[in-house]
Amino acid sequence: MPETISSTDLIYLRATPIPRALESVQQCFWGFYPPSSRSPNLPPPVIVTRSAQDETLFPNTSNCRRFAQLSSAFAARAAGNWNHTPEMAYLNKKLGKWTAPEVVAVDSHPRLSGIMDTVNSTLSHGPLTRLPAEFYDERVRQIINRVAVEEWFQGYRESKEYRTVGIGGLVGDIVTRMVGHVNMAGSGDSAAGTKMAMSGCHDTTLAALGHSLGAFSAQTPWPPYTSSIAFELFKTTTGSSSSVVSKSTTPSSSSPMSWLTSMFTRSSSSSALPTGSALATRTPLTEMTTSAKDGLAGYYVRIRYNDEIYSVPGCRAPGKHLEGNESFCTLEAFKAVADKFTPKSWKTACSSNLDKDAFPAVAQEPGY
Repeated sequence: MPETISSTDLIYLRATPIPRALESVQQCFWGFYPPSSRSPNLPPPVIVTRSAQDETLFPNTSNCRRFAQLSSAFAARAAGNWNHTPEMAYLNKKLGKWTAPEVVAVDSHPRLSGIMDTVNSTLSHGPLTRLPAEFYDERVRQIINRVAVEEWFQGYRESKEYRTVGIGGLVGDIVTRMVGHVNMAGSGDSAAGTKMAMSGCHDTTLAALGHSLGAFSAQTPWPPYTSSIAFELFKTTTGSSSSVVSKSTTPSSSSPMSWLTSMFTRSSSSSALPTGSALATRTPLTEMTTSAKDGLAGYYVRIRYNDEIYSVPGCRAPGKHLEGNESFCTLEAFKAVADKFTPKSWKTACSSNLDKDAFPAVAQEPGY
């Protein structure tokens, strides 16, 4: 990326219809390219938004009937698993006097996850907003986090359909963006198109992505405030792949925004769709021609979450990652994993299986 930009063609900005997501994108872009780094003739950057019924940048329970069914079923199961446990009894002992006459439970009013949101919000906004001290008890917060993660995200770890209708549309966009870039580079047009895509989304977006790709474990905490996830696209240099390994091991800044800086020194990707692609970039790997698959060779994908590197389980086998570094998944292997839960039509998937059981007969492990 250039130090000074004179065109917005290299950048794709997107946000959900939620105001705070839009504001986050604006502020991040402003930090990257303040007025001193923009040419005088630079037009105002465009931030793309979709109507609520078409939004896939977060798990859309309000506009995807099947996902609403699935999420309700997994939430009800979590309530059954936790509401009558010693852990919930401890929460009621600590918090019950503040919620009475309502009993603290997964599905209480407010819901347990709502209590967690309030606690986290007060911690971010300073002492004048603080709740009673019991809400900040270390064990209280650990229990609430564990239960909320299971309630909201366990479905991504067990059900291919949950992944498909919950976050598959966005994952498809991410991979489409990458394959489109590779296709343009292969046609000699590597200077054209989007170089960096950035989207303002939500904690549920980040967790859905991480769990659906198998990069997160069941113990991964709920994403804290200011969390971010980056999907980086790399290409090996001519004659050797060692320089890619060298890049990956370069010490990163201690700043929480250092991964964002890295996006400007590598070919990175997010949820933008490619432009001018001669290849059907959303075609599943199993339906691609041999020559199209060969065009993906030499490209690697890496995931960075809160400036830490994560890996996809399906990329750990020999030949599916950069030799000597499992975190660099081959683009072909990454696409194969993503294809498993990328819907051909998100809206069709959202209106399908409405009379079917919410839970798969056997847990369908993510990341493969």
